[in-house]
Amino acid sequence: MATTTYGSGTAPTATPTDEAVRAALGTVNDPEIHKPITDLGMVKSVDIAEDGTVAVTVYLTVSGCPMRDTITERVQTAVAAVPGVTAVRVALDVMSDEQRRELAATLRGGQAEKEIPFAQPGSLTRVYAVASGKGGVGKSSVTVNLAAAMAADGLKVGVVDADIYGHSVPRMLGAEGRPTQVENMIMPPSANGVKVISIGMFTPGNAPVVWRGPMLHRALQQFLADVYWGDLDVLLLDLPPGTGDIAISVAQLVPGAEILVVTTPQQAAAEVAERAGSIAVQTHQKIVGVVENMSGMPCPHCDEIVDVFGTGGGDRVAEGLTRTTGATVPVLGRIPIDVRLREGGDDGRPVALAHPESPAGSALRGIASKLTSRARGLSGMSLGITPRNKF
Repeated sequence: MATTTYGSGTAPTATPTDEAVRAALGTVNDPEIHKPITDLGMVKSVDIAEDGTVAVTVYLTVSGCPMRDTITERVQTAVAAVPGVTAVRVALDVMSDEQRRELAATLRGGQAEKEIPFAQPGSLTRVYAVASGKGGVGKSSVTVNLAAAMAADGLKVGVVDADIYGHSVPRMLGAEGRPTQVENMIMPPSANGVKVISIGMFTPGNAPVVWRGPMLHRALQQFLADVYWGDLDVLLLDLPPGTGDIAISVAQLVPGAEILVVTTPQQAAAEVAERAGSIAVQTHQKIVGVVENMSGMPCPHCDEIVDVFGTGGGDRVAEGLTRTTGATVPVLGRIPIDVRLREGGDDGRPVALAHPESPAGSALRGIASKLTSRARGLSGMSLGITPRNKF
């Protein structure tokens, strides 16, 4: 059991009360579960000496918890602020198997059986499955930036990197932590205010994932049911390209998931994107809209837009899906080519946060704003088509 001692550097006044110290501990949230440690049964003991020294022992969920230093610092800071505290000693212990089982049951709301919360009646979480017909259109970049932008708008957001073979979300989002397991529950790391889970967090180095259909389905099911997501407003699923196993599994596991189609302007990309979106007819899902990525490049020397990949792809996909589904499918926005978008993906700094006023950042924030309004259920929201070359 590790112990850390801190001095407050203040002269003692009245001896602090147990009630005051525990009230301060109630303000300390577990950095992975995002709930007060007092509610999670993580406070083992509180001892207060006559000279104002407070000794707090905190249970970690698992031995070697990656957030042990963060928890220790948060406890020290909260308790040191209590009037009369002259020094704080923080000791760490580890929960027993029984305590972990009780914690897991608490987090599930007393439900012992695993279930996918987003598929339950009454779920208030909007689930968006971000799809594309082919690879290389920037689907993951769009997913990451929309997630970060919506989190910045105040929503509770999660991302499932469901592109098992081509997982890239952790790097793009800047998620460097590894998941912590409590019994059979997984605590997802967070980055830029977004909870995220990816198969890349469980594989060594850059090792490839060589799985077939049933294993892909099981992995997605675990990401949805075994991960403790908390009360999310929005969950985004970064799907692999095409209409394969994962797309079908999403429709089975989360029937209420809505499809967001990403394409680029050229005809070839638009045709396969329309095919990817048309899966909604067979799976009875709704298409929330189309995002056109790489939609022209603003000239760095003038105001001209260079159509590197042609024009009109987003409109063609939206019009085709409108005919196929019988429901209006809008173009939610057009994202121009911007080197900062690529740089942000490599560095784990989404352009929507790092450079919100850039052409790409502004376009992404605009799309995210529409989805944020939709998730909040605001009335009168318009998902109208974005005018050509208006970034």
